[in-house]
Amino acid sequence: MSSRTGTSGQGSNYEYVIARVRARSAALFDDDDYRKLVRMGTGEIARFMEETEYETEMNALGSRYDGVDLVEYALNRNLAKHFDDLLRWSEGALYDYIARYLRKFDVWNVKTVIRGLYSDAERTEVEDDLIRAGEFTDRRVEDLLNAGSIEEVVEQLDDTIFGDTLAEAFDVYEESGVLVPLENALDRAFYETLLSGLPDNPEVDSPTGLYVEFLETEVDFRNLRNALRLAHSGADIDPSEYFIEGGQLFDAQEVAQLSTNLDQLVSAVRESKYGEDLNQALSALEEADNLIDFERALDAALLEYADRLSNRYPLSVCPVLSYVLAKEREVDNIRAIARGREAGLGPDEVEQELVIL
Repeated sequence: MSSRTGTSGQGSNYEYVIARVRARSAALFDDDDYRKLVRMGTGEIARFMEETEYETEMNALGSRYDGVDLVEYALNRNLAKHFDDLLRWSEGALYDYIARYLRKFDVWNVKTVIRGLYSDAERTEVEDDLIRAGEFTDRRVEDLLNAGSIEEVVEQLDDTIFGDTLAEAFDVYEESGVLVPLENALDRAFYETLLSGLPDNPEVDSPTGLYVEFLETEVDFRNLRNALRLAHSGADIDPSEYFIEGGQLFDAQEVAQLSTNLDQLVSAVRESKYGEDLNQALSALEEADNLIDFERALDAALLEYADRLSNRYPLSVCPVLSYVLAKEREVDNIRAIARGREAGLGPDEVEQELVIL
């Protein structure tokens, strides 16, 4: 991540950054591109990407890697480049908003390292999945990769925003032997820090108000995802322990009650301000009872919601955050296609793994 810092008292350069973001958004893959890719072998996928805006990364890495490895390294390097560009372009409060939000990749990287240690994965496999677009320095990331245990990872993060909640969750992890408490602690620390220090009731159409609305929506969707996972798991877990403060859809008590009854949870969401946006996803959940499909529908709904906000408020942080989500979706989809095709999955099977709007 860029080392430059912004100060909220300085003027933000929204018009310039959003013009650059609109140009980048126009280059994103569309659903037709994904439908072409799912019918290609890994070599064809690599050649296809060489003809796109991934050309620089594919050429730079092509002498060292091939197949899925080449695709994955190119995806991660390209993602980090684009998000570093966002910070390089931005000034004032806009810089601060983006820098806060991109810490989500620190969360991704810590989860990836922890999962690797939990499953005894090879270091190279773990490193392949890292996205160096957050606030952590390269040195910190290397130290995490070199950690010999999950406890060591927790200790290394003691001086970060994740320190306290992760230390508490580690005790629960040791008792339960499952990663959910650690992963949820990372999410909670990220989102609650993201919203801290922002006004409680900013003007709705102000830059800060729009930023808060976007973040509150993402917290709501995260709490909904967690509640559904608990409802499906049947595990004897207190849902309020996995509640993330800052959203508008539920409070901790409502989550605890609704996560024990899937029908009531679905009804509550239908009656909320997200009911229309999630109508199709909720119907799919009721009919198929398939949590994975619902989570993909939830991702698609968040993308569409972000798009609507960015179109309604074109000179705000919303188009930037919408682009971040869309770029993430592109990288996740291409990665899923490359991995699926290498594993021998057919086009229809791979397409089911994608988030398509």
